[in-house]
Amino acid sequence: MDSETPTSGTSRAGSVRPPPVQSELDEKVMSLVDHLTELRRRIVISIAAIAGGTVVGFFLAPEALTILKAPIPGPLVFTQPGGALFLQLKLALMIGVALAAPIVLYQFWAFIAPGLTPRERRAARPWIPLALIFLVTGVAVAYLILPLTVSFLLGFEIDGVVEPLITVDAYFGFVTTMFLAFGLVMQFPILLVLAAKVGLVDADRLRRGRRYVIVGIFIFAVVVTPGGDPFSPIIMALVMYPLYELTIRLVARTPSPQDTPDE
Repeated sequence: MDSETPTSGTSRAGSVRPPPVQSELDEKVMSLVDHLTELRRRIVISIAAIAGGTVVGFFLAPEALTILKAPIPGPLVFTQPGGALFLQLKLALMIGVALAAPIVLYQFWAFIAPGLTPRERRAARPWIPLALIFLVTGVAVAYLILPLTVSFLLGFEIDGVVEPLITVDAYFGFVTTMFLAFGLVMQFPILLVLAAKVGLVDADRLRRGRRYVIVGIFIFAVVVTPGGDPFSPIIMALVMYPLYELTIRLVARTPSPQDTPDE
């Protein structure tokens, strides 16, 4: 008695099985669509948080303007009809970004965390809030030295010959650059520690490169700080070097990737 052998594409009941390659392709497409949908949702939440913070910042901008303008003895001027309005809008946006920063950082973490291994999540999780704290600390240091910097730069005034006429755009561009420089510099210990956690650097390598790092820190501080005064780069270097030494100690306590098993 003859019997037919079922082919690979037909089940015993005679039904046709879906091609596995097409099924895998569909899953990949759905996965990509899900990721894009999730990314869009995180971006919308972040933009909404910044927009809400900007509305609050618009009402806080005059007070912030008064505080930041304090080191300047005379009035600030603007050369365009909308200069004062544009300045207030810029300050409002800056305040909005600052107020929304915790929400934005959380949305960023919530998006990338599912794609990390358990070890990578354990390594990065504590440093997300610390990055915000370090940023605020850097801005605070810049604010504290701002009067000293401005006083030095304005000290070259010659009465009746060379007098300052400072525009709001020039001054707040200077202040913003200084705040960003100090705030971002405070992030480098976090980058080094995270690099150590994934095995890119270790404490011995950081110790051996100490003399080169010291020179690099001073060169970097001179290049990054605006204004050309001697105080800003010196203070930045004095902030960066202790952070580097602290980073060496943190890295020395950081277990190597081989010592941290995945869950």
